[in-house]
Amino acid sequence: MSASLPGDSDQVVWLDSVSRVYGGRRNPVVALDRVTLGFRRHAFTAVMGPSGSGKSTCLHCAAGLDRPTSGSVVLDGQELGGLSEKALTKLRRSRVGFVFQAFNLLPALTVEQNVALPWRLAGRRPKRAAVNTVLDQVGLADRRHHRPGELSGGQQQRVAIARALITRPAVIFADEPTGALDTRNALEILALLHESVRHDSQTVVMVTHNPVAAAEADCVVFLADGRVAGELHDPSPQAVAERLTHLGAWADTPAARQPGQVRG
Repeated sequence: MSASLPGDSDQVVWLDSVSRVYGGRRNPVVALDRVTLGFRRHAFTAVMGPSGSGKSTCLHCAAGLDRPTSGSVVLDGQELGGLSEKALTKLRRSRVGFVFQAFNLLPALTVEQNVALPWRLAGRRPKRAAVNTVLDQVGLADRRHHRPGELSGGQQQRVAIARALITRPAVIFADEPTGALDTRNALEILALLHESVRHDSQTVVMVTHNPVAAAEADCVVFLADGRVAGELHDPSPQAVAERLTHLGAWADTPAARQPGQVRG
């Protein structure tokens, strides 16, 4: 079933009153509470919040990795709720790229083979020219025949980014992509993500706890206690850190008890 995005059609992902509750009736844990949130195409959006705020659950629901308890998710014009697991897997492979803190590379495959893996999983023959292009883009053309164990952490994350880019997805979801890296490598990875948006018109949604990382984004969306707690455009590390310190106080206000809406 296809659906157009509510509100602004420029949103590549739209969560409409999404809730996600874990556990049984006696001990429910509300990870997301009626979240209404859009992510703009061709933009770099960071999602931040304290531990337990629901930011990773938000990303997983937006990417079709987890199903909401209630509400709906539209990804690149497709409503996810009515899709079978098979159809959802097919959509993720073709329209979504993933970059995680754990690089999730297959150790027995070369860099080139890891990058081409999304095509092979989809039953398609890898295009050598496209693989060469993304390896050049991430600065690993001379490492194409190496295996992950022969690379540094920063290089492995570059491979993961190349793998996410290879299908030209509608959106790349990055969950703490710099969490396992030192400062220099983290900044290089953020620069690559930023470049993919600026020069290749990609869309990146990144969950992070790091104000410096979040400041690389065009917009930061804040979550607190499973609800949208505001947004910050053209952020600086100082402004992000300042906003984070007030999220606990915000969660006690009347506004926090209303469904949030951000079009970042």
